[in-house]
Amino acid sequence: MFQGNLPQLMAAYNQWQNDHVYAAALQLSDEQRKADCGAFFKSIHSTLNHILWGDLMWLSRFIGETLISSPSGEDVYADFAELHAARIALDARLIVWADGLDEAWLNEPVTWTSKMYGFTQTIPRWVQVQHFFNHQTHHRGQVGTLLKQYGIDVGITDLPLLPMLNEV
Repeated sequence: MFQGNLPQLMAAYNQWQNDHVYAAALQLSDEQRKADCGAFFKSIHSTLNHILWGDLMWLSRFIGETLISSPSGEDVYADFAELHAARIALDARLIVWADGLDEAWLNEPVTWTSKMYGFTQTIPRWVQVQHFFNHQTHHRGQVGTLLKQYGIDVGITDLPLLPMLNEV
């Protein structure tokens, strides 16, 4: 039975859901994945790129290391196989990262400036970590809708059904 902390739970959920979303997206042609579907990031491919980009930006902030320098809105990977491989690698890294977090680090207040929204705020890191995972969930939901338009269902997305929660 899983008995970890919230970041560990969310990292596991993130990995589980990304596995489902990418498996569903693999049922489409590259042309379909890259088609402009009228979504905020236009296509399934670009939305998945945005999720990866956002994860790398946030993880860069959390670990104090530059992991990506491309601007938002620009695909990190044009090739879907490379994007998928990068997603798998990053999800594995997020599991390890989340396992290393402690309560003191999560509760430490940090000042964050958003150039995009033009504000500065001081909040505990756990709020940023929760936003990090919430951001992924939000955009994966958009991808799920786009996939459904092609008749593809990503499957169960409910957190309480995460397999590791029910393992004994």
